[in-house]
Amino acid sequence: MSDILLIDDDTELLALLKEYLEKEGFAVIAVNNGERGVSAALSDQFALAVLDVMMPGMSGIEVLRAIRARSKMPVIMLTAKGDDMDRILGLELGADDYVPKPCTPRELLARIRSILRRTESTENPEKTQTISLPPLTLWPEQRRAEWKGRVLELTSTEFNLLEILTRNAGKPVSKDELSKQALGRSLARFDRSIDVHLSSIRHKLGSMQDGRSYIQTVYRLGYQYIRE
Repeated sequence: MSDILLIDDDTELLALLKEYLEKEGFAVIAVNNGERGVSAALSDQFALAVLDVMMPGMSGIEVLRAIRARSKMPVIMLTAKGDDMDRILGLELGADDYVPKPCTPRELLARIRSILRRTESTENPEKTQTISLPPLTLWPEQRRAEWKGRVLELTSTEFNLLEILTRNAGKPVSKDELSKQALGRSLARFDRSIDVHLSSIRHKLGSMQDGRSYIQTVYRLGYQYIRE
């Protein structure tokens, strides 16, 4: 059982989602304003937070920024349908995924389970193997990464994507396959989630000596991690 934090000013929706998730075996705490949401998120009690973008007072974007300043806890954003600007900004600030509102509890549950499956340690032998591609080293079981000997701060989804690309180093991986493996869902039309996450990873890695990015775009094929 995992503890889930819901942050939304819509009390009716909070009650609906809380009841549904609790029936599915989760322990759920719901708060209806941003300030309390930040405080709860930074308590280290929760495995994942579901955060509404549109809230009075402290907005969801401000809450996410405050969380990311101190925590890598997975965050799913609830965004207005078609509001691409908030969606992209949330992803750029470190949200792991988003769900457009109105959404069904079943859809949100699927997203939560997908992220938790990828963040929790497993007994899969492949997960225990260290991935070494100097100057990058990944320890998948601990979900830890080092870049040039220093800890590389990654969100849950960023770690998933980097692990997938490094396991396929030198070979392109399609955007849809990256979405399926990292987010647990097929890529929707006009969905820029993978692009935004990879842009953040590229920024954190910097450039190779020749100026190229370590993560290359391969026309019509996807993305690939380049061995230096």
